[in-house]
Amino acid sequence: MKNNLIIGAALLTFSLSACHNEPTFQVEGTVSGAADKMLYIEHSGLERVEMIDSVKLNEGGRFDFAVNRPESPEFYRLRMDNKIINFAVDSTETVQIKAQYKDFATTYDIKGSDNNVKIKELTLLQAKLQSQVNQLLQSNMPSGLLQDSLKNLVQTYKKEVIKDYIFKSPQASYAYFALFQQLNGAMLFDPLTNKEDIKCFGAVATSLNNLYPHAERSRNIYNMVIKGMKNTRVPKQKEMTIKEDVVQEVSLIDIPLRDLNGKLHHLTDLKGKVVLLDFTVYAATPSGPRNLVLRDLYKKYASKGLEIYQVSLDPNEHFWKTAADNLPWICVRDPQAQYSTYANIYGVTELPTSFLINRSNVVSVRINENTDIETAIKNLL
Repeated sequence: MKNNLIIGAALLTFSLSACHNEPTFQVEGTVSGAADKMLYIEHSGLERVEMIDSVKLNEGGRFDFAVNRPESPEFYRLRMDNKIINFAVDSTETVQIKAQYKDFATTYDIKGSDNNVKIKELTLLQAKLQSQVNQLLQSNMPSGLLQDSLKNLVQTYKKEVIKDYIFKSPQASYAYFALFQQLNGAMLFDPLTNKEDIKCFGAVATSLNNLYPHAERSRNIYNMVIKGMKNTRVPKQKEMTIKEDVVQEVSLIDIPLRDLNGKLHHLTDLKGKVVLLDFTVYAATPSGPRNLVLRDLYKKYASKGLEIYQVSLDPNEHFWKTAADNLPWICVRDPQAQYSTYANIYGVTELPTSFLINRSNVVSVRINENTDIETAIKNLL
């Protein structure tokens, strides 16, 4: 009996030991000026960000996380308050990070792999782009000129990233990271309707599928490329068979669609507000600069009665959810995508297309390239 107990205890000890000997990667370092602050390590998954572990820092700011290694390259992040350091992990490496709380997300030092040095470079480049965009938005440019300036700025940025990061090493984690960078919640690269951007996604997808054919990220980006190639093979005139119809001072036709959380929003329920009804495709190149302009207008006039009801015609639901996640207005999606009945009813022949609806639920303005959107909004408010 005694021997059985000894053997049982030994087996239990071995079992518990085996559970704690799974391969791990290490994330260690210091954060100065962060005494009593909470530091979190999180996994940046395809669908959501998940917290893995946390620690309350002392005056020395020392931290050390051990995390089960991923089966294929994955993305993680350190978060302190709303400040984030992104990094990638391939296997069982040790990632060393030294940072200061004040400039946690930008002035950190990272060691462990070339991928993470490049991810930091991309983060700083994106931060510089964001600063330039903010300066433009604070200027007094007419809306048309502002959109052109924003578009040129984004295109210049993309050319640099494509040359120096994506095509330079498409199999690297930093190339994948570059493809999914965002500007104010909008994707910089369009994998579904822009042929040049689809080539970038295709280069990375091919490399990942060769190296990690069973990885979820490999399958996801491959499917995006297939959909993008299918979309761009369709002649433009067949993408949306809609009759042109100028909408002026007509009764409002309701649009009942669901947002990211599945909540149903009726366009007609917004009576009493001035509504900017916007049909768009987040994956299209003009979407990013356009949403920056809309964000500026929303910030100025939401408190005075402006609402934006933005209808996505993106065929990829996951892409839409990712791109629209940080937008402050009502974001809904029509599952019919380019074959949307509502787009047809409103006479949409190109994207993006917008309308202004007055407080009495009457469509008052169809916005075109000559429309001063801000003046039109103020006239209705």
